[in-house]
Amino acid sequence: MGKGMKAGKKKKPGGGKGNMQKQLAQMQAVQAKMDEVQHEIEQMETTATSGGGAVSVTVTGAKQIKDITIQQDVVDPDDVEMLQDLIITAVNEAMRQMEEISENEMNKVTGGLGIPGL
Repeated sequence: MGKGMKAGKKKKPGGGKGNMQKQLAQMQAVQAKMDEVQHEIEQMETTATSGGGAVSVTVTGAKQIKDITIQQDVVDPDDVEMLQDLIITAVNEAMRQMEEISENEMNKVTGGLGIPGL
């Protein structure tokens, strides 16, 4: 090793305090935008149907069921299981749609960076 050199202490080009602060500011801006988009998503709604429209379910972006509509002609006391299946199918589809909407909106912010948990 030459005079004045220290082992393992190589300077990285473009490093330093200014660069770290810039990166931190960028990450904070992305986080703020993500929070804003998450709030917008929570205000969204999507509706899915099953049984050719016999059952309709509306869910919010907060993944809460807001409304369930059941057509009267699908209510058969002798076949409650079919009605239950129609409700489950509509709820699951509405939740899947909302998850897709949420992912698409967040990808607009993150640019598809693949940030875990989003």
